[in-house]
Amino acid sequence: MAQTSILGRIGQLVRANVNSMLDGAEDPEKMLDQLIRDFTSNIAEAEEAVAQTVGNLRLLEDDAREAREASTEWLSKARAASNRADALRAQGTTAEAARFDDLAKLALRRQISFEEQVRTFDTQIAQQTELTDKLKDGLNKLRVKREELVSKRDELVSRAKMAQAQMQVQETLKDVSVLDPTSELNRFEEKIRRQEALARGMEEVGTSSLEDQFAELESGEDDLEVEARLAELKGLGSGAPAIGSGETPA
Repeated sequence: MAQTSILGRIGQLVRANVNSMLDGAEDPEKMLDQLIRDFTSNIAEAEEAVAQTVGNLRLLEDDAREAREASTEWLSKARAASNRADALRAQGTTAEAARFDDLAKLALRRQISFEEQVRTFDTQIAQQTELTDKLKDGLNKLRVKREELVSKRDELVSRAKMAQAQMQVQETLKDVSVLDPTSELNRFEEKIRRQEALARGMEEVGTSSLEDQFAELESGEDDLEVEARLAELKGLGSGAPAIGSGETPA
């Protein structure tokens, strides 16, 4: 029956563990929004089922009350017919008294029939009341669960996103540790040292070349001095004083 079906769905939703459901969710926010929509839809269905069950219960109560009233009424008619039969019998009208006794018996049969209906209705009322109470209890739990879910939605979404971010950070750190950045730094430092050494070598080479040029220049100046003095010697002749002696020729 419809009431049994809605009770099953209410039970599943009430027992739902939201945190465990989020564990397997690709998008926790969409998951929660869908769950809230499911709760809202089932609440509406449960409210309709409860209303229908309560309506059926009220109908049974009305039928039971009418059957009880009818039973009381037919009992009263049976009593009246029996009293009339007794009065007629006392007056010596036996045939008429027997007719009223038959009417009393007929009224009692009707009264018994309505008594049975009352017992049947009472049983159905008890069952319907139990079902109604279960539906009301499930509906109230569903409403409470939905309110809790709505109030915790932002918190759960935030926690899920934070957990995801932490996982990404840990994955990044794991990748960095695998790469070992210190070895990369060492290689980079070694490259810089080689460049620095090359620069010093080029500087030393440039300095040595300049010194050689100055040395060559100085060597050329000495040669010029020698040539000049040789020319002077040749021009003076053998009787000339030695060059560089400080004497003046006659």
